Amino acid sequence: MTTIAQPVPARIPALDIARSLALVAMVVFHFTFDLELFGYLRPGTTTMPGPWRALAVVTAGSFLFLAGVSLWLAHGRAIRWRAFWGRFAKVAGAAALVTAGTYVAFPDAFVFFGILHSIALCSLLGLAALRLAAPVTLALAVAVFYAPDFARSDIFNAPVFWWTGLQTVPLRTVDYEPVFPWFAPFLVGLALSKLADRSGLWARLSNPEPSRVAKWLSWPGKHSLIIYLLHQPILIGLVWSYTQLTL
Repeated sequence: MTTIAQPVPARIPALDIARSLALVAMVVFHFTFDLELFGYLRPGTTTMPGPWRALAVVTAGSFLFLAGVSLWLAHGRAIRWRAFWGRFAKVAGAAALVTAGTYVAFPDAFVFFGILHSIALCSLLGLAALRLAAPVTLALAVAVFYAPDFARSDIFNAPVFWWTGLQTVPLRTVDYEPVFPWFAPFLVGLALSKLADRSGLWARLSNPEPSRVAKWLSWPGKHSLIIYLLHQPILIGLVWSYTQLTL
């Protein structure tokens, strides 16, 4: 039996606050990356296994999880194609800007399939899972997560297939979240959102007039895309300026 979506408010403060927390984690990680880039931290601080790499994985997974939740809340009752394609165009366009900007800054390691690329494609693929029962969606998430362990092949080594994550050659890029395994947290978010709908959780979390504190904490989450696009140029500019002033 498929899950039946219930009416939900346009925005749920708790989800915007969750996005705000993910943004804070992202800014902390990228600031650390920038300090490493400018030589203030030892090379490999953010890329070698350890707490910083774990933070990066959890942060990216959080964004994809929340994107899965949002897909169900926005289109669980019926796919609103105009709204879907409008949001898809915004995210895909922002992803293209990231690719262009990082190609200029890091031509040997530019972002060709980062978190925004992944959210855009996962949102498109997620439409096929909207009518699946929540347990089936969770089972699909498990299969997607473990796919790189058994489905890697030289067939995927051509650059046109690098979005899959199933290639056998190492890649050099500063941000990489391919469909396998990163579609998994998206599907988990989608499945849990369906279950939350059936239990009435979204209705309980809705607040037509959130408190002033909730509004303040929600604000970054409501503007996550523009914050994502602007935060790194600002951070890099600050670190560069400090470096120039202290030379």
